[in-house]
Amino acid sequence: MAILGIGYDLVTVTEFAEQMNRPGTAMLSSFRPGERRYAESKSPDPARHYAVRWAAKEAVIKAWASSRFARPPSVGDNAYAQIEVVNDAWGRPSIKLHDEAAEFLPGAIIHLSLTHDGDMAGAMVVIEEPDLVVPVAD
Repeated sequence: MAILGIGYDLVTVTEFAEQMNRPGTAMLSSFRPGERRYAESKSPDPARHYAVRWAAKEAVIKAWASSRFARPPSVGDNAYAQIEVVNDAWGRPSIKLHDEAAEFLPGAIIHLSLTHDGDMAGAMVVIEEPDLVVPVAD
């Protein structure tokens, strides 16, 4: 497999919470319904869950952008809503792409690592191109 891009992002949870609580903010529209349900169900103060998901979305966008170096961007107006952090039954996170993101990265394998430490939330992403299956001649 070839690595298409690597991205990393770090978010201060309290600053992110302040942005989300500003009157008239549209920050929540960047999160898909499943992400909102997950963040709201985990604690009375969901800011750290939203912040780490924001970091993951930023890391995906950075990895995606590096894969497009010297070529025009290929994402629409709200890339954040096209990137969803999903969790399996044991809480392990992964990325699910929607809309244009899914079209421009078909079959890409996205590795995700999330972390929290004190007031910081971070995410690391590696995007790999899937192996091409080459038919073997008989």
